[in-house]
Amino acid sequence: MSRMPITDAMFLINETRRTPMHVGGLHLFDLPEGVDDIEFLAELGDILSYDGDLRHPFGERLKMGPLGQFGPISWETDRQLDMDYHIRHSALPAPGRYRELFSLVSRLHSSLLDRSRPLWELHLIEGLKNRQFAMYMKTHHCAIDGAGSMHLLNSMYTPNQKARIQYSPFSQEAYEAYKEALMQSRPRRVRPSEREMKAVLELLREQLGGAVHIGKALKDYAAVWLGLNKKLAAPVYKSPRTPLSQRITGARRFVAQSWDFQRVRNMSKAFDGTLNDGVLAMVSGALRRYLIDQNALPQESLTAMAPISLRDADDTDSANAVAFITANLGTAEKDPAKRMRVIQESMQAGKQQLAGMSRREVEIYTLLTQLPTVLTFLTGNTDRFPAFSTVVSNVPGPRQQMYWNGARLAGLYPVSIPFDGFAANFTVVSHDKSLDFGIVACRHTLPQVQRMIDYMEESLVELEEAAGLRSKPAKRKLTPKKKPVAKKAAARKAPARKSAAKKATTGKASTKKPPAAKQKAAARKAAPRKTTSRKAAPRKTAPRKKATPKAANRQK
Repeated sequence: MSRMPITDAMFLINETRRTPMHVGGLHLFDLPEGVDDIEFLAELGDILSYDGDLRHPFGERLKMGPLGQFGPISWETDRQLDMDYHIRHSALPAPGRYRELFSLVSRLHSSLLDRSRPLWELHLIEGLKNRQFAMYMKTHHCAIDGAGSMHLLNSMYTPNQKARIQYSPFSQEAYEAYKEALMQSRPRRVRPSEREMKAVLELLREQLGGAVHIGKALKDYAAVWLGLNKKLAAPVYKSPRTPLSQRITGARRFVAQSWDFQRVRNMSKAFDGTLNDGVLAMVSGALRRYLIDQNALPQESLTAMAPISLRDADDTDSANAVAFITANLGTAEKDPAKRMRVIQESMQAGKQQLAGMSRREVEIYTLLTQLPTVLTFLTGNTDRFPAFSTVVSNVPGPRQQMYWNGARLAGLYPVSIPFDGFAANFTVVSHDKSLDFGIVACRHTLPQVQRMIDYMEESLVELEEAAGLRSKPAKRKLTPKKKPVAKKAAARKAPARKSAAKKATTGKASTKKPPAAKQKAAARKAAPRKTTSRKAAPRKTAPRKKATPKAANRQK
């Protein structure tokens, strides 16, 4: 039995029916050539259903005291574990497109995990086109974070297409084998002697005079609220109210898309920024377009919570090891280059706050600076005082092609958490040569969130043009519209028909009368006319030509 840290327990405290606090992932696979899909998936299901000794937290459930989730919480072994409940098999309805797949994942991600059982589920999904299948898995955030999920996946997959792993990735055996392989892949550390350690500590004390401590960082943080620090962004401070900051429902909408890793990296480098800066700029441009389309773009720039991992490279045990930086997305700037500069300045200022701190100091500083966020959550005022507009998380994944018992991993799409105050979550995982984006939003609060995919591509193109990586399309010159030829021809023919009619009745063409002749004509018209018994001959008019279909179309 192990005690849960308060930082992990916060995910349980903040969970409601409207806001499930689990993280997930959608993995897309190509079936190996020559295998039967039904037999292959049945074999994978048998491997996953192993119910022996499981690693934390997959064989453990919550144990709470008299105060429930507000008191001490521990993990204890589940003696009634039912793997058939946790490992499930689903099939998509025809025609098995990604639309049906995303719809299923949206529904699965909307439901709460059962707290009386271990807090995870895995779904094998068949019925996709082009000999593909998928796996969706969700785990409560109190038990695992994004980096921890990547460790789990790396123990599940292999870069060797011919390799076959017969033990469950949830087993203790898989966990120990992965830790051993991870340690072997890193250079062995030489433990220094006690004398050497003391010498190093004395040298550091003399040169640095003490590490950057929490007090100095909090002083810089307070300067933001006083309006003295323009580059550093803070939760709640000047965070605008938008459709993103509304209270959400339990309904979810999930969409996903991949972009070329090198393409986004080249764009980021062109601005002397990091890959994460480029990802934030793509999201910034997409949100700006979305809010303009909704006629809801605020004057103040949107902000984003950007999690950063504190996990050591060989740390496979921690449930959550993250800190948070608030990034200014610069959506008030129309120029994409200016937006990128605003994002870079705010991220650099946030990183400088954490520079020189130990992991423990970063955790304390994060808890203190996120206190306004916690207060808005606990008081239910996230829609009135949004801490930030959205969450943009970048999780490093495997940078090589991976396989699961011969099945090629074609996509690795994260499925994360929206919350009251930020109705959309953008998470990206680097995988092989691509960046796989997963976007989760409240379906009722943010309608048509699938448009974000198009907006992100437009945003990336715009940034490439601003960086000089892509030529801007030439603007078309506006020329005055010419009148249709058919209308001119009709205008020329109209007077001809009129004079032809006059020739038929008077025998001569009409001419203009002098003023004296007009007066005599008016006098004759005023005098009573003499009637005769002879009937007036009917007027002769020139017959009109019937319009052909082409001529009619031209006139229209």
